[in-house]
Amino acid sequence: MKTPYTASDIANYFLFKGQSDQELISNLKLQKLIYYAQGLHLACKGTPLFKEKIKAWTYGPVVPELYAAYKEFGANGIPANELFNPEVIDEETREFLDEIYSVFGQFSAIRLMELTHEDKCWKIAHPNKIITHKSMQKSLKKYLNNAEKK
Repeated sequence: MKTPYTASDIANYFLFKGQSDQELISNLKLQKLIYYAQGLHLACKGTPLFKEKIKAWTYGPVVPELYAAYKEFGANGIPANELFNPEVIDEETREFLDEIYSVFGQFSAIRLMELTHEDKCWKIAHPNKIITHKSMQKSLKKYLNNAEKK
């Protein structure tokens, strides 16, 4: 199945969202938001949000191509791409990403890293293996169960 978005599209959306909320997001935090977006999309809808692979690095899940694109910023915040139009992402997906951002965006990069280290899919793939869609889908369902209990 062809996915409609790239990891870069989703990253641009989160950076746009962060800047709208007066927050510049670091590469570390961005990687975790991307991971939760992909994993929870798999858990909720059964399909990936983007095609790029996520690897289990020491500091948590990472899309290597995305990391490389933003590594020049180090631990600093990444400015949103001024040319990015959030409307390139369909409304249903934007609402989904807004939910991910409202739940996980409130945490620091370090706290998100700690949370990802508790996820079974990261533990299985660490160090440096691909976190499979199936593994993410299964492991991250716990967040859906928690949401349904509230």
